[in-house]
Amino acid sequence: MNRILIAEDNPRITAFLETGLKEHGFTTAIVGTGQEATELALNENFDLLILDLGLPDRDGLDVLFELRGQGESLPIIVLTARDALDDTIAGLEGGADDYMTKPFRFEELLARMRVQLRNRQVPSSKQDTILTVGRAKLDLLSRQVWVGERSIELSAREFLLLEVLMRHPKQVMTREQLLARIWGYDYDPGTNIVNVYVGYLRRKLGENMIETVRGIGYRFQAQ
Repeated sequence: MNRILIAEDNPRITAFLETGLKEHGFTTAIVGTGQEATELALNENFDLLILDLGLPDRDGLDVLFELRGQGESLPIIVLTARDALDDTIAGLEGGADDYMTKPFRFEELLARMRVQLRNRQVPSSKQDTILTVGRAKLDLLSRQVWVGERSIELSAREFLLLEVLMRHPKQVMTREQLLARIWGYDYDPGTNIVNVYVGYLRRKLGENMIETVRGIGYRFQAQ
């Protein structure tokens, strides 16, 4: 089980990250200052650091530079509201493995985390990267999907939606949960985009794969 260190001082974002990562099998540690992030990253074993730059006690770039200066090779994904090109270049040249700006989509962050974790260690078996629910099979590495023997072509967003549903078979996922996981925590809650993409998946996978639970959300069927 991968351990993720999150250095972020916004309670809403930390709660959002912690909930989503735990649902995907990660364990997390949350810190709200650069000093805490530096100490934990250097003295404890983590598999990846999610680092905000706007920490209250010191700039996140300083944390990044110090960790790399002391030889710490922990994968670091910068997650920040700073979208200026100079900040992005400084972060990447300073040793960040990836750089994402807020607002962000959780599933995109998750995909980028998987790339870094995959680069760090080889999965124990091919089966570790495949989700199988009933006749549906989803390969997290190759991004391929099958229903029985039939290969299905999905867009990136369709793939992410299907992954979330398949990770919670027979569980009702609310539209709000799906919206937050795939389109972002600050996406307009009044949008019908979840319904639209569920419709896309049904046309490609089969109408009976995804059940509508009236007034609540959707459930992936194992049959």
